[in-house]
Amino acid sequence: MFNRPRPIDVTSRFWRENETQANVAGDGPIALLRALIELAARHKATLAICCAVGLVVSALYAYSLPPTYQATATLLLEPRQSVISSGEFGAQQTLDLNRADSELQTIKSERLLSAVFESLNMKSDPELAGKQPGFIARLLDVFGPTPADTVADTNGTSSGATSATDELDNDANRAAFLKFFSRLNARRVGQSFVIQIDYSSSDPKLPARVANATISGYIYQTVAFKEQIARAGTEALQGRLDSLARQSDAAREAMHLGTLPAIATPDADARIIGAALPPLGPSAPRKSLIMALGAVVGLLFGFGVVVLRMALDRRVRSARELAHEVDLRCLGSIPDVPGAEGVPWHITSPQQQKYVAAIRDLRTSIEIACTSLRNEKSIVIAIVGWTPGAGVSTLCASVAQLISRGGRQVTLFKASDGADLHPVEDHGPALSLAGAAFAGLMPEQLSFEEVSGVAVLPIHSRDANANLFTDFRNPRVRRIFEVARSRGDVLLDLPPLRHSMDALALASYADAVLVVARAGHTTIEEISESVQLLRRAGANVIGTVINRTRG
Repeated sequence: MFNRPRPIDVTSRFWRENETQANVAGDGPIALLRALIELAARHKATLAICCAVGLVVSALYAYSLPPTYQATATLLLEPRQSVISSGEFGAQQTLDLNRADSELQTIKSERLLSAVFESLNMKSDPELAGKQPGFIARLLDVFGPTPADTVADTNGTSSGATSATDELDNDANRAAFLKFFSRLNARRVGQSFVIQIDYSSSDPKLPARVANATISGYIYQTVAFKEQIARAGTEALQGRLDSLARQSDAAREAMHLGTLPAIATPDADARIIGAALPPLGPSAPRKSLIMALGAVVGLLFGFGVVVLRMALDRRVRSARELAHEVDLRCLGSIPDVPGAEGVPWHITSPQQQKYVAAIRDLRTSIEIACTSLRNEKSIVIAIVGWTPGAGVSTLCASVAQLISRGGRQVTLFKASDGADLHPVEDHGPALSLAGAAFAGLMPEQLSFEEVSGVAVLPIHSRDANANLFTDFRNPRVRRIFEVARSRGDVLLDLPPLRHSMDALALASYADAVLVVARAGHTTIEEISESVQLLRRAGANVIGTVINRTRG
């Protein structure tokens, strides 16, 4: 009775998906992509929620940022031939890449930028002067000056107050200039002689003024230098000096106003090819990009949450996972069909057809697994779960009905969930297996109930004493099973292993035992412990069944 079955032939489609050779091509980027798609489809709700949260958070962050405007002025380095140089010295000014880099560094120099900073009075700009007081600071101001302010006011009358104030002003001006320097950017366009100067600010009019003032400052510095050279060289060329002076004055005035020179400045060795205009819209923050990144971050966070949940969640969800984790073949995957209590005579919906097909495949898998045990005789099959709610009774009834409709006699010993915990009025010991063993009845004295062509006898009695004092390893119980076997196949609907050890005693009478796991509820540890307990009790566990699967 307890002989192990021969190796199972691969004929059922449930076994094919558990074969080890099916995983030969399960490596590489394609398999990883399939796994990610399957994971996303399985946990689409969690991923959608995390993605939406990331999108909302990034949108709130993007719209909370102040708008930033940017203006760009363009300058072309274009040296001209000097009158003095061409008339007397005959030297032609040339421009190469090294000199272009030198002029770019001149524009970036602290001397020029500090002149622009002072000309536009940028130290009074709120953005550069320092951060605005926060909510807590404004709240404290409502309740009066802080102790630090009082101390500062008291010390203000001391002799060293003037020097301390000057030092603070210098530090503030220096910090403001550093912020101004970080907001201004001067760069060459590729390897050309075109230089672009741009400035960013939350004031839509200020960037154009700063960019234009920087170009005007550069022109002023270049023309003023040439004026000094011409003035030092000769007094005869008064017209030349006047021209340079006019150009220098125009550039200096433009720098103070934050505009471009009002007259042409041919002696600046550069030609203005693009003036900075007030921007039509903010250049930052890029809200759409921030929201897209937020959605991506939320999606990645969702994947992390899903992976963490999968690592911590040990509940069984698929036949492949069950077979891999328990190292025991999964003989059937039964879909979750609401209201299914057995095999109907007439199939009226696709869900019923799917359920009946799964029960038929389970019956076929059991028959193949027990081929070496049958030898044209009846067999005893036990089905058990770890906890109530796994659907063991429904599975047993469905398999028994399918076998009965195939032309074989079937006897079902059915577990009554909770009957031993909540006894009711007794209707006779012969109505249950425990009652018959407790009363010492012969198998011929038992009364089986006929349900859809299946002989049904409850395992537990309504009498609490019969359930408590009956030993299911009693020879009388063995005799009852032998008589039932002589009539045809026997199915044992065993009580849950977690609540009763009667299942271990009854499982020893079975030729084959199936352990049922409910998808999404039963854990890997519960299945493993069930298999170990059954095997220690001498039961022949041939496989598992996953019940109430979705999708």
